[in-house]
Amino acid sequence: MSKIVGGAGDMINAKPADYKDNLYLAVNGAWQEKAEIPADKSRTGGFMDLDEGVEKSLMKDFHEFANNETEINDDLMLQAVKLYRLANNVDHLSKFHQQPILKDMQRISDLESLKDLSAEIAQLSKDGFPLPIDIGIEADMKDTAKNVVYVQGAGLILPDKSYYDEKNESGKQLLAKYAEIAGRLLSMIGYKLDEAKEIVEHALAFDKSLVPIVKSSEEWADYTKVYNPMKFSEFITKSDNLDLKSLVVDLINDTPEKVIIEEPRYLDNLNQLVNDDTFENIKAWMMVKFLTSNASILDEEFRQTIGEYNLALSGAKELKNRTKYAYNFAAGIFSQVVGTYYGKKYFGEKAKEDVRSMVKKMISIYEQRLAKNTWLSEDTKKKAIVKLDKIVIKVGYPDKIDDIYSKFDINENDSLYDNVSRIRKIVTQNSLDQYHKPVDRTKWLMPGHMVNACYDPSRNDITFPAAILQAPFYSLEQTSSENFGGIGAVIAHEISHAFDNNGAQFDEYGNMNNWWTEEDYAKFKELTKKMIEEFDGIPYAGSKVNGTLVVSENVADVGGLRCALEAAKQDSDFDVKKFFINWARVWRNKSTKQLTEMFLSIDVHSPAPLRANVMAQNMDEFYDAFNVTEKDSMWLAPDKRVNIW
Repeated sequence: MSKIVGGAGDMINAKPADYKDNLYLAVNGAWQEKAEIPADKSRTGGFMDLDEGVEKSLMKDFHEFANNETEINDDLMLQAVKLYRLANNVDHLSKFHQQPILKDMQRISDLESLKDLSAEIAQLSKDGFPLPIDIGIEADMKDTAKNVVYVQGAGLILPDKSYYDEKNESGKQLLAKYAEIAGRLLSMIGYKLDEAKEIVEHALAFDKSLVPIVKSSEEWADYTKVYNPMKFSEFITKSDNLDLKSLVVDLINDTPEKVIIEEPRYLDNLNQLVNDDTFENIKAWMMVKFLTSNASILDEEFRQTIGEYNLALSGAKELKNRTKYAYNFAAGIFSQVVGTYYGKKYFGEKAKEDVRSMVKKMISIYEQRLAKNTWLSEDTKKKAIVKLDKIVIKVGYPDKIDDIYSKFDINENDSLYDNVSRIRKIVTQNSLDQYHKPVDRTKWLMPGHMVNACYDPSRNDITFPAAILQAPFYSLEQTSSENFGGIGAVIAHEISHAFDNNGAQFDEYGNMNNWWTEEDYAKFKELTKKMIEEFDGIPYAGSKVNGTLVVSENVADVGGLRCALEAAKQDSDFDVKKFFINWARVWRNKSTKQLTEMFLSIDVHSPAPLRANVMAQNMDEFYDAFNVTEKDSMWLAPDKRVNIW
């Protein structure tokens, strides 16, 4: 292990550092000291600064559109603006107050027994109520041309199982805050205080019963483990009390041969979780979950109330103002519409082509590296290159917006709650309808205005939304070495996901299929084990990094940085220092204590300062560039450096 540990952790009063001792701090230390997290956010830095810029531009456009509809030349965008205007109309919403949700809360309240719940389970699922067991439709991981039924268990109230640990003080405080807020919300819709308190106690009792059974974030991170096929005839016998057959058959209008169980342990314990003795707890849990998840779309008082819990969770000082909330809400529901508008206005076709050619260049560099790989056999190399060549590239924004958005019709005379309920039902039905359709491989996982990028193992595609394609990641004002240390490493990171511990188990068509020789896969597992060990237990912000949780992203980081470095070297004006400095710059980040704690528990990415430092330590070129020796904190012995791709 290197001498460098927590990187930036909580450093508010960071002293200027030397590149040899802490690359992240040498680049970002002065910024870190002065940076202030906006009051309505829980972090600031590279990604978040861009996000704020996008938000500012689009909010200005939305404001102008809301005041002058004639400026809008797209009916889908008009509906998004109507939703924004409705969500921002506090006076209109306050006329409805809690009324719209009462009829739906009554539906849960009217359930008198498990028999009632069982009889209505499919309709309750369709209408968006939380259930102790539910289904979703996704591509079959072993045959990605077809959609299949995935069976899901209930989720916890707090972000992860670790929050329920006896020693976790944050978890105790958050659960107490949640109980208080849930009780207040129930009283706001007409429940007496003692009645509300009792409902919350029952709800928390059911939540507590889930803790030993549900998966941890570390278990969820092992993506392929969600694939557990079971014959439908066996699945329907797994509950003595719920009609699992009607749950599936009534929702998809078909009887499948098999379903995919995401959490086998959950299904094995279903009778213990859901029985006549636990019914009151389940009913209370459904009420509390439904109310807390919908409170923010009732009126401003309800949004402020549930917001108190959200602030406790994230550590932000205040809620977004109503107008900012309204924009983010509308842009979330009409995500692809808004993302495409953003991409066309602020990004354009020329930039789309520029970035596409960058992606192709990175793929060709990757191909060269695979061809020269020293630890893979020729057979596995060939198959890896086939997979690489088949990667579908999605840049900027989609050419065509999904048909579903044309079904979203906003009525500004109705409540926000009723409008959103209608949209959610359309989304749910659309998802269920996919069971009878082939998988749509043109689907985008991210909208154009999102500052992010992703790889989808089931489609073998990479997506780079327009919003990430700006400085410090990418700019014509930056040198090519800086661009490769920024967007180049991001592009190669996403390509590397095709060959991380999860992606490596999928073939060129996105099917879960072992294309490795036994010997090669054993070597690969040995290398990923080294990556786990490199990060596991690094002290950070008063806690420690879980190497297993973050391994897939670290494999992608180290592969991405290595590949971007090779690409940068091909340019005549290559500057290795500028490359590493911009790599560290894109990871600048300052977060609240609460968000840092949550991310260490649930996020599959390592803390940003460690991504900057440890990945640089794995590159031999870093040592030459900054004359790093054994006396320096950034030194990592050559035999400890981890390189996979």
